[in-house]
Amino acid sequence: MAIGSGLGAQLGIAAETTYGTYKAPTQFIEFTKESLALKKTTAQSAGIAAGRLLALSSRRVVTRREAQGTVDIEVTNLGMGLLIQALMGTTVTPVKQATSTAYLQTHTLADTRGKSLTIQKGVPLTNGTVTPKSFTGCKVTSGEFECEAGGMLTGSFEFDGKDCDEAQILAAASYSNMRPFHFGQMALKSGAFGSETALDGIRKVSCKIERPQDVERFYANQSALKKEPVANDQVKITGSLESDYVATTLDDLHTSDGATSLVWEFTGALIESTYNDTFRITLPAVKLDEGPPVVDGFGVVKPTFNYSALYDGTNQPKIEIISAEAAL
Repeated sequence: MAIGSGLGAQLGIAAETTYGTYKAPTQFIEFTKESLALKKTTAQSAGIAAGRLLALSSRRVVTRREAQGTVDIEVTNLGMGLLIQALMGTTVTPVKQATSTAYLQTHTLADTRGKSLTIQKGVPLTNGTVTPKSFTGCKVTSGEFECEAGGMLTGSFEFDGKDCDEAQILAAASYSNMRPFHFGQMALKSGAFGSETALDGIRKVSCKIERPQDVERFYANQSALKKEPVANDQVKITGSLESDYVATTLDDLHTSDGATSLVWEFTGALIESTYNDTFRITLPAVKLDEGPPVVDGFGVVKPTFNYSALYDGTNQPKIEIISAEAAL
């Protein structure tokens, strides 16, 4: 029997073979908050019947079912692969690094068609009974990462789902010895792609990757459920860089509207040989939209530069993970 509060909750995920077909969880995520919920559309008969003052409950019907919500996490050295694959789109097989026990995942930006998840959450009743809710056909519509001075690297994933199934058996949760990435491990670099150098004065970084999709594919013959969402707009990657004004590097890029490659990297504990736990976002072409320095008092000038990532014509944005995991 679990604890009858959020302390007894769990969240498991699995990559689906077929969109919307339940797959038992293969990984369990340590999350900080979630809002996944069934969303239903109903219609009520309005037929007039002499003397009837209320609409008949038997004449209310469910015309659409879907699921929506977000999951907030601390980004850790293990268990991130399936979420990042669903966000970025590339089918990834971890590559063993030399003869070590370290494996590299390279998640390059691609179409997310065929990348859906089953997400099962366990919600505890106050008596300790955990109710399973399995969300199928979960497509990532956005992922946002953020880290500030003194804090953890956090991630927030927004999902659109096909349905919620409450008949599946609650999977038994198990957890690896995960370690969170944090500000003390953070580096930010800019410059020409492949030869970026460290930026000084950075206090906080954020990056949001949006995957616009047509989530309204409700057709006849689908039993009120949608077909797999399809990309219907270009990917949007935006973020911000909060800093102290210690150099003019970012200021000059804002003035000239020049492009720079941006590498945001976290280096954790040693796995083996020269390979460490690593989480790295590479944006080959970034332009600064706003945020030139202004003086608003006696203190240190602290500009916040907002940026947009674009295509440099050759290199796609990517997220790389080095971990001890041989499979996602």
